[in-house]
Amino acid sequence: MNTIDKYNFGNKRALIRVDFNVPLDDKFNVADDTRMRAALPTIKKIIADGGAVVLMSHLGRPKDGPTEKYSLKHIVKHLSALVKAPVKFTSDCMGADAFNASASLKAGEILLLENLRFYKEEEKGDVAFAEKLAAHGNFYVNDAFGTAHRAHASTAVVAKYFNSKKCFGYVMSGELASINKVLTQAEKPFTAIMGGAKVSDKILILEQLLNKANNIIIGGGMAFTFIKAQGGRIGKSLVENDKLDVALKIIADAKAKGVNLYIPTDAIAADNFANDANKKYCDINTIDDGYMGLDIGEKTETIYADVISKSKTILWNGPMGVFEMSNFEHGTKAVADAIVAATKNGAYSLIGGGDSVAAINKYQFADKVSYVSTGGGALLEYIESGTLPGVEAVEKN
Repeated sequence: MNTIDKYNFGNKRALIRVDFNVPLDDKFNVADDTRMRAALPTIKKIIADGGAVVLMSHLGRPKDGPTEKYSLKHIVKHLSALVKAPVKFTSDCMGADAFNASASLKAGEILLLENLRFYKEEEKGDVAFAEKLAAHGNFYVNDAFGTAHRAHASTAVVAKYFNSKKCFGYVMSGELASINKVLTQAEKPFTAIMGGAKVSDKILILEQLLNKANNIIIGGGMAFTFIKAQGGRIGKSLVENDKLDVALKIIADAKAKGVNLYIPTDAIAADNFANDANKKYCDINTIDDGYMGLDIGEKTETIYADVISKSKTILWNGPMGVFEMSNFEHGTKAVADAIVAATKNGAYSLIGGGDSVAAINKYQFADKVSYVSTGGGALLEYIESGTLPGVEAVEKN
C-alpha cells in the first residue's frame, strides 16, 4: 500500500483531499468534528516534515454554485483550534487568488480551499477541473475514505497529474488495512452482522459475504422480508415484496455454501412507529395485524450474543431495530455489548455504516472495538467490488 509514511514532505506542498463534510448547527458551528480530528495525524506529519498543506473538501450538497450554508469558511476557526495553528482560507478553489494563495505557502503553513462542490465539474469528474486543482500542490494525498467510492475530480481524476508523487493519508490507509484484515485475512470464525431497513441495500454485500463469512446475522427491518418469504405473518412490518425471491435465494445459497444464516426468532412489535406506541413481545413469524416489528426479542439477542462470543472476526453494518427510540434499542445495544465483550477476548471487530457507528458512539463503545469506519457507503462498496475509484487512482502510476 502506498502510504504516507514512505515519504518525507520537506519542501513539498501537499494537496490533501480530506473529508470535512461535517454537520453544522444553526449558527454554523461544527456540531461533530470526528472527521476533522481523523485528518489531524496526516496534516501534522506533513507539517513536521517541513512541508506545506493545501486542504480540499466538499460540504453538503450545494445545487447551484456558492451557497452560504455550505461554505467551508464556517469550519476555519474550529480547524485552527484543532491544528493549533492559523489556517488560511481562500473563498474559491479556482481563480487567481486561490492559486496565488497556494503558490505562496511557506513550510508549516495550512490553506483550506472553498467547497469543491460549488463547481459542478467536481462531481462530474471533469478532467480540466481536476488538472487545475492539481496546480495547488506538487504532491497529492488522498485521506478522504468517505468519498473514495465517488469518481469525482478531487478523488479519482486529480491523482493522475502527480505521477508517482501521491499516496494515502493515515485515514485512508487505516480504513483499507482494517477492511482487508476482515476480507482477506479474517481469523475464523468470521461473523458478519447485517441490519438496517432494506434487503435491496445489502444484496451485493450479502452475496460477497456468503463467500467469506462463517456466520451471517440478520436484523433490522430487512429481517421481515426474510420472514415473509418463508411464509411468516409480519403484520404491518417493513417489507420489500419484490425482494422475497432474493431473500429465498440468499437462504438457499447460505445453506449450499455451509454458511450459518441467523434470522430473528422473536420481536418487539408496536402498533405505531413511535417510542410511546403500544408494544408487545411476539414470535417473529406471527406478528398481529396492525403491529410492526421494531426490534429483535430477547431469545434472538441470546442466540446472536452466543454466535458473536465465539467469533474471532466481526463485521457489523446496520442496527437490529429502531435504536434511536429508547423502547426499541435493546437489541442493538445487546449486539453492541456482545461485540465489545468478544473484542475484549481477542476478536477483531470492524464497525461500518452510519447507523452502526452512531450506535457505537451512542453507547460510548468506540474505544472498545477494534476499528470504527468513517465511510459507510465507501466501506460497503469496497466489500462489494474489492476496490474504489479513489483507491485505484492512487495505486496507479
